[in-house]
Amino acid sequence: MADRPHPHQLQVHPQQRYEGGFKAGQRGGGPSKGKILAVATLLPVGGSLLGLSGLTLAASVLGLAVATPIFLLCSPVLVPAALVSGLVLAGFFTSGLFGLTGLTSLSWVLNYFRQAGPPQLDEAKRRMQDTAVSVGQKTKEVGEAIQQKAKEAGK
Repeated sequence: MADRPHPHQLQVHPQQRYEGGFKAGQRGGGPSKGKILAVATLLPVGGSLLGLSGLTLAASVLGLAVATPIFLLCSPVLVPAALVSGLVLAGFFTSGLFGLTGLTSLSWVLNYFRQAGPPQLDEAKRRMQDTAVSVGQKTKEVGEAIQQKAKEAGK
């Protein structure tokens, strides 16, 4: 902040205008030879790849059209197999997620106790001691009350 005298100073940058696809500082009337060569090289490559993707799509549709009757005939075998496979995968992923959740929880607890400073730990120890004293006192009172009732019942 020392290099700027006014921290709330607004800086305005001029915007570039569109010059028909070319920047204003570029010399020449058209694209460079390298760009023309790149387009001339990549156009046939892109066209052939597009044609191959069309052939692949057509082959996939044709294969599905041929295989659909076979799937329908074999469905008493395929449907339960797919169902079992799906359930096995779901169980595998669920167990992995439960394990990941457990590790994350343990990591969170460990980090929480690591970050708990001595004042927080002292407070927790004091509360535990107070609770132990309270439970001991309550137990003693209940024991005395039971003895009192036993003496009264014995008379």
